[in-house]
Amino acid sequence: MIYRFRPKNYPIFTLTTVEEIFQKRTKGGSCIVTLDMGRTSSKIFFINDLICTNAFKIPICKLKDIKWREGDIYCYNGECFLKIAFFGDGKYYRLREVRFNTAPTLEISGIHMHRIKNITPWEDSLMKIRLAKIRRGHKVLDICTGLGYTAILAMLRGAISVTTIERDINVLKIAEYNPWSRELADERIKIVVSRAEEYLPKLPSNHFDRIIHDPPRMALAGELYSKKFYTETYRVLKPGGIMVHYTGQPGYLSGKNIIAGVCRRLKEVGFKVKIVKELPGVVCYKPNINT
Repeated sequence: MIYRFRPKNYPIFTLTTVEEIFQKRTKGGSCIVTLDMGRTSSKIFFINDLICTNAFKIPICKLKDIKWREGDIYCYNGECFLKIAFFGDGKYYRLREVRFNTAPTLEISGIHMHRIKNITPWEDSLMKIRLAKIRRGHKVLDICTGLGYTAILAMLRGAISVTTIERDINVLKIAEYNPWSRELADERIKIVVSRAEEYLPKLPSNHFDRIIHDPPRMALAGELYSKKFYTETYRVLKPGGIMVHYTGQPGYLSGKNIIAGVCRRLKEVGFKVKIVKELPGVVCYKPNINT
């Protein structure tokens, strides 16, 4: 199923945003704040007991009524505040602020979908895009959309088209509230709701210039680390193409090394591989026909 992404352009509030608003309120009748997690700046006015912009008026009591918790993200829909979090299909989805004025992460039942220690989710995604060496005119396959950061960054680097696959429609629904995901609505990005291992066999061979493979941990999606799946990624990638495969380091502290097994299977299907510890993961190269 092709998913039509519909961004919800509501103003966004977090604990840090609200603290900043109340601090600046004591100093004058207006101030500049961000209402989209650092993407732009907005001028707000303090009129009696209202917080006002050209688009909305919010009674200050509504801000005070919320039990603001670090990391929580709320939007204001014109009538009330909504926490960007919900239960669905037995899981708890939560958009979470990790640092003021930057892209948030997604938590699913308490598990972060991005690295957040000493790095922001946007920086994490940018590293993958740079390793893939995406250039203008490339066709990109993005496996596991999440909040869409790698798909968006691939487009911003000049990709002519990005096909991104996400099996969990709840992830896309929560991304629609995220200011940093809004460019997923761009016509150059095609969002497919499907299990990746079922969709890849439907794709033509030698079609994509680059692949970003960013699966959940192996314990949650072992099929996306299998030799059978790697065979399909090799098939759809053009000769001379690059696949960046994030693996993480599950089991590292107990002495397990999943990257060794990943590299072995990638080599068995024909890839040349390079381990990138700072990713952590593997950059895979499909040899040119004449090499």
